[in-house]
Amino acid sequence: MVFIGVGSNINPEDNILRALEELAGRVRIEAVSAFYRTAPLDRPEQPPFLNGIVKVRTDLDAKTLKLDVLRGIESRIGRGRAADAYAARTIDLDILLYDSAIMDEPNLHVPDPDIRERPFLAIPLLELAPGLALPDTGERLAAAPCAQCREGLTPAQEFTVRLRERLGL
Repeated sequence: MVFIGVGSNINPEDNILRALEELAGRVRIEAVSAFYRTAPLDRPEQPPFLNGIVKVRTDLDAKTLKLDVLRGIESRIGRGRAADAYAARTIDLDILLYDSAIMDEPNLHVPDPDIRERPFLAIPLLELAPGLALPDTGERLAAAPCAQCREGLTPAQEFTVRLRERLGL
């Protein structure tokens, strides 16, 4: 099972829908978490993000999924990669978990280290996999402090419902 983090703060509803419709043509999307509006990290002048997670099945290896599929979708939707890691973005697609794999390579860190620090990743991930233990440490994600913090997460319920309907979930 593969979990992909999805986020955008430039025309987010349209860009997320477009990205996931395109992704559905390459992998099988099995579930979509609730999406949340969140303030951008360290950039109060930017518009809020919409963040959520999709659970997918694929026969693609992690590198192909990341570099060919996800980066290809990001590029087609207008994502430019700037030196500023916190710059506004049309779409951000990241592999958070790839089965029980542990990878630490340039451009591919699985499990994604941000899972343990970012509530907008931990909480939707737990929605899709409540008993999840992280493969690198065996730590149960539900026990991580970020999994308990909902401050700053505003559910985007209408968007989540619309997105799931469009994807047939």
